[in-house]
Amino acid sequence: MARKNYRTCVRMGNWNEDIFLEEEMMKDFLEKRDKGQLLIQRNRKLIANLLKQTKLSITEDGFIHYGDKVLVINPDCEDPHGGQVVFGRLALSVTPEEMKAHISNDIEVPCEVTAMPDVSPIGRNTFIILSLDGNALGEPIRYGQNFGLATTAGFDDKMLYLGSDHKTMMKSTKKSWLQDVYLTDEFTYLTCWQATYFDPQLRIEYEGFPVPANTKIIIKHCHTNQALAANRKYSLRTYFGKECEVACHTHLDSHKSEKPLNYWVLCTGDPNDHSSIMLDRPDPSSEKTIPEEEAVSTDAP
Repeated sequence: MARKNYRTCVRMGNWNEDIFLEEEMMKDFLEKRDKGQLLIQRNRKLIANLLKQTKLSITEDGFIHYGDKVLVINPDCEDPHGGQVVFGRLALSVTPEEMKAHISNDIEVPCEVTAMPDVSPIGRNTFIILSLDGNALGEPIRYGQNFGLATTAGFDDKMLYLGSDHKTMMKSTKKSWLQDVYLTDEFTYLTCWQATYFDPQLRIEYEGFPVPANTKIIIKHCHTNQALAANRKYSLRTYFGKECEVACHTHLDSHKSEKPLNYWVLCTGDPNDHSSIMLDRPDPSSEKTIPEEEAVSTDAP
């Protein structure tokens, strides 16, 4: 086929066919633009849903209930030698692949899960507590009881479930080569989790008690009995920047106790400020008070 050196306005060769072809391409472009099917429009819609602000559930009795919308946060880690905070809080979040995020306006499964440094409630880090039979809505979850973690990622009509399975040569985390954690659209036994009390010495005593909100717990996978972990020393480059790897592995210290990598907090919303979380609420007991002697001296003439 000869190379075209002229535009279609120059009537050479199959000029009439070229004009019709350009008209059809323009019609197809305008039709896709009106329906929002262009790649740039799909990408904007997906990102807008993932970054859309959400409202977390507000607990009145201090416990986590089925149906609550929460943030799954790995709290601050303290340096055992200096006692200073060396890492900030991380929130479990939905992380679609960068290429798939550009060509689709929906989240494809299986979808990757990472831990993001920003803990403000948005679509990609808000999770819903689910019961296995769906009949326990509003009831508190208890230590040792199965539950599911689902996310809508900003979409109201599609729900994805946090799951895991035994690692294989073909399926593991990218950097640590541990058991992978992912999101799927099927609610099965592979997507079941349990809350465990973080102190091993009191774990049996707390079995069956309601799980308090905004308190450290261990989240274990029912099928593999491995604990959810935020591997802070492994960073991943995602569409949203550098974030930490999430795996399903129990990290034990010399005392056979889980390390802070396995600590998680089911965080609820602040009733006074729907855009913030309870962990950001100031503690009244930590506020400075004026000593009684100073109060007397200031009141004296």
